[in-house]
Amino acid sequence: MNGTKATVLISLWLSHGAVCVPIIATQAADAGQEGHAVAESMALEGPGRELPGLPFRLFVERGQPGSSRGSLDHAQADAAVETVSQAFALLLQHRSEYPRFDETVRKHLLEQVIIEPTVMNREGKVFPFLVARSAEEGKVRLLISASLLKERGYLSAPDQLVPVLAREFQWVVSKADTAPKPKSVSIERDLRHAPIRTDQEIEVLSGEERVRLLRRVFDAYLRTIDDQRSLDGEPYYEAGSTSLLQPSQPDSATKYYDVRIREALQRIVREPFFMEQMPLAVRSLLNGAIWTVAFVKVDQRDWATRTRVQPADKAVAVGETSRTIQPAAILVNVFRAAAPDDPFAVDTRSLPMGALSTEQLALVIAKEIQQNLVEKSQTGHVAQDALSAPQ
Repeated sequence: MNGTKATVLISLWLSHGAVCVPIIATQAADAGQEGHAVAESMALEGPGRELPGLPFRLFVERGQPGSSRGSLDHAQADAAVETVSQAFALLLQHRSEYPRFDETVRKHLLEQVIIEPTVMNREGKVFPFLVARSAEEGKVRLLISASLLKERGYLSAPDQLVPVLAREFQWVVSKADTAPKPKSVSIERDLRHAPIRTDQEIEVLSGEERVRLLRRVFDAYLRTIDDQRSLDGEPYYEAGSTSLLQPSQPDSATKYYDVRIREALQRIVREPFFMEQMPLAVRSLLNGAIWTVAFVKVDQRDWATRTRVQPADKAVAVGETSRTIQPAAILVNVFRAAAPDDPFAVDTRSLPMGALSTEQLALVIAKEIQQNLVEKSQTGHVAQDALSAPQ
């Protein structure tokens, strides 16, 4: 690297859903899905509770009074065990409705289910569930927080717990997968000369000035195609239609969705509505915070969108003022529809993400940024699981 041009090679691990900024990548974490070390010892009580029809058992780790994770008395442990047991019975009864759960049972991927007083990841953030690899290759443990079962109203309500619990099995399948992961690719970015603007400068620009700035950002560092090119060879949707069109060229879908993403981002920075209602989304597209916004094909995941942010210790300096940032990636899962509790569910009208109009896509991306970017930056969540190579 010379003194006149600071060109940095950045490994975009979108195969794992996030930007990994040192060229030497480390094993990263997902939102809540990285926590307990595999070798952590747990004071599990007894042989565990048998779950009829399932190849794994349910255990309780009651914890120690005064510890950061808290502790459970007999009544609290019994209530949690009974709720979780009944929820698994319901899952088994409706197994065909939950393909990730069905795959877990068929392939014997889950070694244990463990109820703890509080479930924390390595950063100390509390989660209702966490999937951790076990010492046995190809198997994982599912950890469940008794305190959050109670706090969120699931205790003694197994029917309400079932859909939430079922979602965790996408992480079970992912963590248990020992197949080789796709290799990252290096993408060159001129970080020193990136057109980084302060939030105050962005707010006083006109809509058209922000669009011109965004186009410079595209040239400098913002990428709108995932580095695994997971859409190459895939069919694509026309806006508003659920019918798939076959590609005329191997990269037809990739190019089509690249254009759609760029149109949506320009809409976000141009229209006053977004600056008024979702200013974080507008600022983050222009202030260096977001380095990737892309459609991806992730069959192994049920989410429609995901935000992935580098942890603080992987932050980088950008722009002439060497502003320190944690680069983020916004991923849109092309063949998935929004879940009912997604903040943009009503905007999508049950269409797959790839079938959204430019207007709808702009709303989805803006709401994803507005809702999730700050939280992910504060907790340092980066992805281990977000994107796998096309099968």
